[in-house]
Amino acid sequence: MTKKQLQHIINQGESQTVEFKTSFNKEVIETVVAFSNTKGGKIYLGINDKKEIVGVQLSDESIQNWLNEIKQSTQPAVFPDFNVIEADNKTVVEIVVDEFPLKPIAYKNRYFSRKQNSNHLLSIDEIAEMRFVSISYSFDSFAVETKFEELDEKALNRFRSRVLQSGRFLSSGNLKEDFEKIGLINNGKLTRAAQLLFGTHHTTIHIGRFKTRETIIDDLVIREPLMLAIEEAMNFVKRNIQLSYFFTGELQRGERWQYPLQALRELILNAIVHKDYTDPTDVIIKIFDNSIEIANPGHLKEGITVEDLQKDNYQAWHRNKLLTETFYLTGDIEKYGTGFVRLRDWLKDYPEVSYQLEDKRFVMLMRVTSNNAVISEDTPQVTGQVGEQVGEQVGEQVIKLLSVMDNEGKSVPELMALLQLKGRRNFLYTYLYPSIRANYISMLYTDIPNHPKQRYYLTEKGKEQKNTIINDNE
Repeated sequence: MTKKQLQHIINQGESQTVEFKTSFNKEVIETVVAFSNTKGGKIYLGINDKKEIVGVQLSDESIQNWLNEIKQSTQPAVFPDFNVIEADNKTVVEIVVDEFPLKPIAYKNRYFSRKQNSNHLLSIDEIAEMRFVSISYSFDSFAVETKFEELDEKALNRFRSRVLQSGRFLSSGNLKEDFEKIGLINNGKLTRAAQLLFGTHHTTIHIGRFKTRETIIDDLVIREPLMLAIEEAMNFVKRNIQLSYFFTGELQRGERWQYPLQALRELILNAIVHKDYTDPTDVIIKIFDNSIEIANPGHLKEGITVEDLQKDNYQAWHRNKLLTETFYLTGDIEKYGTGFVRLRDWLKDYPEVSYQLEDKRFVMLMRVTSNNAVISEDTPQVTGQVGEQVGEQVGEQVIKLLSVMDNEGKSVPELMALLQLKGRRNFLYTYLYPSIRANYISMLYTDIPNHPKQRYYLTEKGKEQKNTIINDNE
C-alpha cells in the first residue's frame, strides 16, 4: 500500500470495516472479533483519533507475539493477516480480518459485532441468533409436542387452496407428506413453524385504533393460527382506514383506500415472518387518523441496516426459514428480498403516503402526508348524489348516519334504532368509527370510549356536512 492510498483511508475515517489504533492492546483483539463476526475489516495501528500518523515501534517478534495473543484469546482461534506500511518515516501496521464462516467468535468468553464505527457487545439472544444464521438454522425449525391431529382444519384448508392457487408447490394430496417435503414435519415431529401456522400458540397480533396516543377507539387481539391471522388483521385494518370513491366516466365507481392494501398486507406478513419468536412481545399495529405503525420484536440481522433496505439490491435474509418458505409456497410473499422494492413501487400511485423504518424493535411507519383526497385532473366531480361527494371522500354509511342525527346526544342503541340496524359490530365499524375519524361526530367522554353513558354529537364539521347532504338531496 502506498502512502497516498493510506492517506485516503485515513481521510475516510473509521467505519464498519475500518478502525484506527495507536498501539496493540485488548481493544484491538475485540475489534478483530467484531470484524470476524460481521463483514470483516481492517485495523490500522499507529494512527490516533485525530487521524494523524504517529506510528508504532516494531521488534522482530512484535507481529508474531500479537498473532499468538489473538490466537490464544479467541474461540475459535482467529488468524488475521499483518502488513507493514511505511509512511512519513513512521511505521503503520495493517491487520486484515476476514469474516469468519462459523460464528460467533469470542474474546475471553465475550462476543462482539461491528455496528457502524464501534464494537457492540452481543446479548445472549443475539449470540444464539448469530449461531443459527451461521449454520443455516432457525428457531422455527425446532420440534414441538403438538400433534398433527390437533392442527386447525380451517387453517389447513386455507393452505391447500392457497398452494393450489399459487402453483408453486405440487401437492401429493396428503398433507402429512407435503409437510415433510416442506420441512414442517421433521423426524416425525411437527416443527415450531407448523404450530405457529396451523396450531394453538401463545403469540399474538395486537391491533388498536387510536384517536390520539392516549385514546383507543377499538382494539383486537388475534390469537389465530398465522395462516388465518393475516386475513383477520387485514379485515380490521380495512375497517379502520378511509375508503373513498372516484368516477372516471364508467358506470361503475372506483375505490381508493387511504393506503395501498397490497403494501399493508406485505408489511403485516413481514412482521409475522421476521418476528423473533423467542420474544413473547406481540406484533403491534397502531392505526391513527393519518398514520399506521407496525412493530415486531426482532432487530435486523447483523450487517443489515435500515439504509440497506432502502436499496433495490439488498440481500434477502430470513429469520424464520420455514415460515418464509410456507408463505412463499402459498403465494403470499417472495423470498428474494423484493418486499421493500415492491413497497416503493406500490406507493408511486400514492404520492400523499410516506413511510419510514426504525430499528428499535423493528418499526415500520406509514403516514398520510396530506389530508386532501388525491383526484386526477380528468376525474369528473359528481354532485347531486348522496354518498358520492368525491371531494369530501364521504362514504354512504357515514352520510346515512349524519342524516339521522340532530343536535341532541345519542347512544349507540338509539342511533342503531334510527338507522334500523341490528348488527352492532357492523354499525360501529362502517358507520360510527369512520364518522369519528372524519371528525363529523364527537364523543361525550373522549377519554373513556366505552363509558356506559357515552353519547355522540355532531361536530361543527359534521353539521356542515349534513347541511351539504340536505342541499344536494333537494
